[in-house]
Amino acid sequence: MFRFLKNRSDASRRVKMADMDGTPLKEGDIVISYRYDMGRCKIVSTDQGFVYESLESGKQVNWARMIDARTELQKVKKISEKSS
Repeated sequence: MFRFLKNRSDASRRVKMADMDGTPLKEGDIVISYRYDMGRCKIVSTDQGFVYESLESGKQVNWARMIDARTELQKVKKISEKSS
């Protein structure tokens, strides 16, 4: 009866590790963060999962905190290898 209240499958809730343009992200990529005043960041793998580590301040933020609720993509932009 209340079918709309059922949980979505796990596959439909997975969040892509991709920047605002849909470009896939991986460990070691350099990005510009659009949250938390972190500037240029590097994606680092830790015991707790992936984090964005600011190259200016060293501050670390878990990748899940960068998810845009509307698009389900990361609020970061990957910097191409040519511009770094």
